Amino acid sequence: MGQITSLFVHKVIRQADDSLDKRALLEAIGFDPDAAVDPKIMVADSDYYDFFERVARADPSGTELPLRVGASMRCEDYGAFGLAWKSAPNLRGSCERAARYARVLTNVATYEVREADEGVYMQLHRDGDRARLGLRLSNEATIASIAAISQEVSTSTFRALAVYFKHDTPGSAAAHERHFGCPVHFATDMDALLVSHETMQAPNRLGDPGIVKFFDTHLEEELAKFDDDATLERRVRIQISQTLSLGIPTVSDIARHFGMSGRTLQRRLSDRGYSFQKLVDEARRELAERLLRETSYPLAEVAFLTGFSEQSAFNRAFKRWAGQTPRSFRLEA
Repeated sequence: MGQITSLFVHKVIRQADDSLDKRALLEAIGFDPDAAVDPKIMVADSDYYDFFERVARADPSGTELPLRVGASMRCEDYGAFGLAWKSAPNLRGSCERAARYARVLTNVATYEVREADEGVYMQLHRDGDRARLGLRLSNEATIASIAAISQEVSTSTFRALAVYFKHDTPGSAAAHERHFGCPVHFATDMDALLVSHETMQAPNRLGDPGIVKFFDTHLEEELAKFDDDATLERRVRIQISQTLSLGIPTVSDIARHFGMSGRTLQRRLSDRGYSFQKLVDEARRELAERLLRETSYPLAEVAFLTGFSEQSAFNRAFKRWAGQTPRSFRLEA
């Protein structure tokens, strides 16, 4: 059974018209209307689609509800996922992080960043019957939320070149085109935003300056300690550390930084008795230990910054590295 974060349930109810009995709607899906919002609490995807559909059918605005829901989203709503989005250097990095971290919010949807001549597609993949109104509404809200948090983090005025949906037009596309400020196409072969190359490369506002400061001061200072004669493996390990917050780099990614092919880098490391994977592991450990010693970031954020999509995986890896949990290490540091 698919699972979706309950955060979206609360976002839907907050954007619903006040004429609706919101308490009753929440209670019908098994939620306590007075309880605090906890994104870690999940709801079955079928229940969520039924709930969204029930609210939309009762809401006077009808087709505009999912657009309002998406527009209401902010990075802070997403916890560590939001941190991953806003701390990327540019919007493309944000989208690539979303593709990597989406499963912390749902196991029924994934994202893909796809390059094209006309721009970059940020594509949503979600299986299901599009004859189901709730699924269609959820897809529209998701695409609208991508636009909203992109506008929040980017220094560029965000406006998609076009928006695409697989499902048929809900009566008229006028409300959607007013909302997105661009052509909106229905009955296509994808659910996606098309964004210009320039917008994707515009720097983000970097809403978490603490993370930026950490990487700028500590990793750059460490890098400066080594001149051109520094050992290759050490320089590779530092370069890996600088890119971990965007995801685990490939050997080709790192090799390009040093002006060589992935195969050449692998061979040169092997000649020195190292493997690329070993250096990735060492870089993650070094960075994790430094973050735990020198910052107060929650463990979930440390996990994301060291390339883990889940805190549980980070906890297991750190215990393997250090023989103790991250929490114990921080207390003793």
